[in-house]
Amino acid sequence: MRPAAITARASTHFWLAASQCSQEIELEGNANLYALLASGFPADRSAVAIETPDRTYSWNDIDEISARFASLLRTLALPAGARVAVQVEKSPEALMLYLATLRAGLVYLPLNTAYRAAEIEYFLTDAEPSVVVCDSKNHEWIAALAEKAGTRHVYTLDEDGTGSLPVAAASQPADFDTARSAPDDLAAILYTSGTTGRSKGAMLSHRNLSSNAQVLKEYWGWRPDDVLLHMLPIFHVHGLFVASHGALLAGARMIWLPKLNIDQALHYLPRSTIMMGVPTYYVRLLADPRFTREICASMRLFISGSAPLLMETFTEFQQRTGMTILERYGMSETIMLTSNPYDESRGKRLGGTVGEPLPGVSVRVVDDQGKELPPGEIGNVQVKGPNVFSGYWRMPEKTREEFTGDGWFRTGDVGQWGGDGVPDRYLTIVGRSKDLIISGGFNVYPKEIELFIDAMPGVDESAVIGVPHPDFGEAVVAVVVPKKGHTLDAAGLLAQLKAGLANFKVPKQLHVVAELPRNTMGKVQKNVLREQFKKV
Repeated sequence: MRPAAITARASTHFWLAASQCSQEIELEGNANLYALLASGFPADRSAVAIETPDRTYSWNDIDEISARFASLLRTLALPAGARVAVQVEKSPEALMLYLATLRAGLVYLPLNTAYRAAEIEYFLTDAEPSVVVCDSKNHEWIAALAEKAGTRHVYTLDEDGTGSLPVAAASQPADFDTARSAPDDLAAILYTSGTTGRSKGAMLSHRNLSSNAQVLKEYWGWRPDDVLLHMLPIFHVHGLFVASHGALLAGARMIWLPKLNIDQALHYLPRSTIMMGVPTYYVRLLADPRFTREICASMRLFISGSAPLLMETFTEFQQRTGMTILERYGMSETIMLTSNPYDESRGKRLGGTVGEPLPGVSVRVVDDQGKELPPGEIGNVQVKGPNVFSGYWRMPEKTREEFTGDGWFRTGDVGQWGGDGVPDRYLTIVGRSKDLIISGGFNVYPKEIELFIDAMPGVDESAVIGVPHPDFGEAVVAVVVPKKGHTLDAAGLLAQLKAGLANFKVPKQLHVVAELPRNTMGKVQKNVLREQFKKV
């Protein structure tokens, strides 16, 4: 029996309960995601829902401010399915703009705040949004691009909650009848990073987002008395959907910080119960001696995602706090797919794995011919479920390429079930299929070599890449970062690798650098490294 099938059978009762919750919303005639989220708001709408270092927002505020924004959008008489493109700094008002877009029955398009003119021009031309909301400091050049793309409405929204958008919405009514949406109506478009070519817009429906929110609420044990320490950006799945949806659906308070600030994090952790972060957050917390077991006394759950967590960080965190970080696996096209258990009765949280498929989600590992592989064998990860997107915006051919004939989405990740001391139902991600190195006819999986290098004394982290080679097709190259205060000898590291790895896996070159290039979510940009070290 396949590991995915085992998991699905074990979680049937739970998934039926989640499905019934979804059916209740639809029986009321509205599958709009906002209707689901609002069903979780507490009875006391005057209670604090969002707290920032200098202001608070009640549940009434969320409903009323999003209603004013939605009312403003409705006055624009936009066509069905119109896109609202948003590139603003993180603020509670920005979250309420997202909720307003849902309420108005429109499509939300979040854009990374790091994007510059050429990138923004591509997104506006490709998505053709009817409305653009930007930071006032970028208004002049973004408005010019929006006009060029045919966008008629451009507003500003700044980090402090001011701007032309809230001014225009101030005169709008504070109540709004949420638009009726069908389950498969489009709710959001998330553009992929585009590190391997033209960025693709993943189309996510109300069903995709609602199903995942309901499953995670149960699987991670969200409670009304939870307090989420929210330090993630909200132009990404992790911060906008996974974190925010969880708190809203549970009726739980959020402590809302613009980004990771260690002093602020340490100040608010004693009042929090849940924290979500990328691995960098945990590395930086551990680097501060003030981060202790005592400061985490009220915490019940630390979650890490968006990039691999080093085993060293996983172990040190356990030793320092007495708590175990929960690693999970997801992507823009699917939201969350797998998770280490929150409930210990389901099993232990194991470092280096991303746990079991979430209820209702099917996962399989197959070879290049599509044959399912047994535990321990590395192959291509494919997924299916109500959370999986319908396709890429205006890219029907690319959509067809990414789905199998029997409807499974090709994630592009390489992984295996089980392994040494790992239950067969747990998935381990080895890397991206595009990162697979074929050297001299042999398959080389970068993660295997990275784990070997990372365990060496004085090594902080590493990245292994393949670069063109006249004889081998591709050559293995390692890029290594030393721990603070350590000096690494490249020749000595290579000697250790030759003693411990098969010859075809040993890097032809090893470079010691101060740091690895990363994107805003902490993922190592191997495409940058391949360009930098392409000459062997």
